[in-house]
Amino acid sequence: MTKVTTTFLEDNYSKIKETKISGRWITLKDIKPLFDDLHISINFNIAGKSEEDRDIYKLKFGSGERRILIWSQMHGNESTGTKAVFDFLNFIKLYPDSEIVKSVLDNCELIIVPLLNPDGAEVYTRVNSNNIDLNRDAVDLKAKESKVLRKILDGFNPDFCFNLHDQRTIFGVEGTNNPATISFLAPSEEETREITKGRKETMNVIVAMNSLLQQLIPNHIGRYTDEFYPTATGDNFQKLGHNTILIEAGHFPDDYEREIVRKYNFYALLQGIHHISIADNFKNHTSYLAIPNNIKNFYDVIYRSKNNEKDVAYQYAEKVENGKFALALTKEKEGNLSSYLAHKEFNKKQ
Repeated sequence: MTKVTTTFLEDNYSKIKETKISGRWITLKDIKPLFDDLHISINFNIAGKSEEDRDIYKLKFGSGERRILIWSQMHGNESTGTKAVFDFLNFIKLYPDSEIVKSVLDNCELIIVPLLNPDGAEVYTRVNSNNIDLNRDAVDLKAKESKVLRKILDGFNPDFCFNLHDQRTIFGVEGTNNPATISFLAPSEEETREITKGRKETMNVIVAMNSLLQQLIPNHIGRYTDEFYPTATGDNFQKLGHNTILIEAGHFPDDYEREIVRKYNFYALLQGIHHISIADNFKNHTSYLAIPNNIKNFYDVIYRSKNNEKDVAYQYAEKVENGKFALALTKEKEGNLSSYLAHKEFNKKQ
């Protein structure tokens, strides 16, 4: 096994998958037991504390010159990347002698923060316990969690970062009738969105990831808007010279638990890291611009009326109730919704 192939991944994913974590609600207590099962080459320690004094862990491994920083769940209710990270760590444990793992460990040094916002994860919220969105705190650094990540960044000085998020089920792939299962972004460094050398290098890695996924879920991959956000983490890290790849895990038909999406998230992560480990250069980037836009054109459910004049759209509200993750349909919009798609559609009686 000298490169990432779809056949190998599809044939072996069932044993690569970390089955001890699943579903949407992933907390610190879910991932802590997994640290003891890591490959012997992977060291872990506490990098800092959250606002409510929960541990923020840092995993470190590899001995190469190319430095990669990965973090997940800076939004506590976005756990698909966390599951994908532990699938990746299982891959390393299962195939330590493969050319893929050898090239990654020999050519790269990696730090992974698998759960940056443990307080938000505990109660399934986007923000931390002080109602701060960590992804809009890269400049002020008001949150303890933001300071932990920035300290790691400054001390490690990564060449590439992977910023792992989830996106809502409202997003589709422009020009298709498909939901955006995985979306990528090479963040802008300033308002003009100039394609700088760093952005080209970021795009190059995304091109490799997209190439793999298109073989498996063609036309389900989107390109997230590169509008510049002055306080966003990815934009600021890119601006500081740390090429930052944003992965947004989205929806796949009937996969509200995001167990299928996690698989493709893992595939993308593995391909991206492997590409960084073996690439002679990161110049080829133009194919990134051909990835269709990520657009807001979906609802979870639409009841269609005759002539579409009285269509009704619903979205699932995600919440934790009585210690369990739950989805509840809420009405979003009424009227002519013929320009929108839905993950499920029904014909409404007149």
